[in-house]
Amino acid sequence: MELRILAPTGALGAGFDADGFRRGVAARPHVIACDAGSTDSGPAALGSGTPKLSAQAVARDLRLLLKARDELKVPLIIGSCGTSGRDAGVDQVAALTRRIADEENLHFKLALIYSDQPADRLQDLYDAGRIRPLAHAPEIDRELFERSHTVAMMGVEPIQEALVGGCDVILAGRASDTALFAALPHLRGADAGLAWHMAKTIECGAACAVPPSANGLLATLRDDHFDVTALADGTRLTPRSVAAHTLYENADPFHIAEPSGVLDTTDATYEAVDEQTVRVRGARYLPADGYTNKLEGAELVGYQTVIIGGVRDRIVIDALPKLLPFAQQYFDAKILDVFDGAVDPATIDIDYRLYGGGAVLDGTEPDPLQPRELGVLITVTAPDQATAHAIATLVAHASSHLPIAEYDGLVSTLAYPYSPPETDRGPLYRFTLNHVVTGITPTELFRTTTEEL
Repeated sequence: MELRILAPTGALGAGFDADGFRRGVAARPHVIACDAGSTDSGPAALGSGTPKLSAQAVARDLRLLLKARDELKVPLIIGSCGTSGRDAGVDQVAALTRRIADEENLHFKLALIYSDQPADRLQDLYDAGRIRPLAHAPEIDRELFERSHTVAMMGVEPIQEALVGGCDVILAGRASDTALFAALPHLRGADAGLAWHMAKTIECGAACAVPPSANGLLATLRDDHFDVTALADGTRLTPRSVAAHTLYENADPFHIAEPSGVLDTTDATYEAVDEQTVRVRGARYLPADGYTNKLEGAELVGYQTVIIGGVRDRIVIDALPKLLPFAQQYFDAKILDVFDGAVDPATIDIDYRLYGGGAVLDGTEPDPLQPRELGVLITVTAPDQATAHAIATLVAHASSHLPIAEYDGLVSTLAYPYSPPETDRGPLYRFTLNHVVTGITPTELFRTTTEEL
């Protein structure tokens, strides 16, 4: 048996190399698959329904994929549409697909697989004790589902149903990245360990290449191994770069959980075939006792206005860590005074991040830093945008003239690169779930519609 799987990019809309893609198409793959989303960018896409990448960028990539699918007459599978995989994201990519099909005179059967979860269904599952927390999951209650937007992450099974139903183009909601690439090999009887390991290797396109990029890979799956080949000029693969990808987004590089089981790469081997190709053997797939689907949720928690400033005065830099807690108390009192009690300081968050002084690790920097200059990001979060902006104008003014004990008189403590310094960032979202649903069939949380184009 030999199956060829083309992964043109790690993210639909990232702009893959067209020449490398043509090399992949020339290899006559049996399926083209790619991911269109992730939680990597935070909760905003899920909470708002707004994709991370532009419709123009997505349409560019999608046009190339649809035309190649038409040439090859093989399935095209795209998962986590619209970045978050919520129903609105599937519909957005579907609208682009219909437009391109019309412009290019393409004909195919389209499947749309939706993964949004209604609040009442989730509350019933919660009441039945079938929503289980994963490690470091937040505490939840049944009311959470009313105020957050939740999707379930599908495995291979809903995609396989669409393939068996003769669908040529499959646009899926939130999906396990690996499921997109493992679905067809599973149907064709490929070894489960090899199929899932292959899928894990190519899920992000050429992210496992040297240098990493958003370009494509071709996987060739055989009975006892798979080969993975870099397609873009100037990129190569090494056993180390391929093996390292099993650690990407995983705490354990040897045991990678999927809805139906665990990929075990403990005994996997990686062998260079040439500069562009690595051969992989030895992974196993361990079926789980029960099937689970992961839940992802996001909710609106406020609105933000941000201020960016900088300081190069050594005396000011040294004073800020002690001065800022006093500034917080000062602003609490000012908010009560200026807004005449109409705004509760407890509903407002004013946060200072000192870039150059350990802001990236947020207070856990292991080595004390002594920067010559410091970047200061001030974030004001409030229940509505108008309040956030109003308070930010007060904070920006006061922060530019903080009292420094070592100086007599008024000094400028922060320099602002923009005028006015306040920028409205808009709504703020947070993730609400890191849980799985138990005791379900592999397809019951998902809905599929089909149409002929």
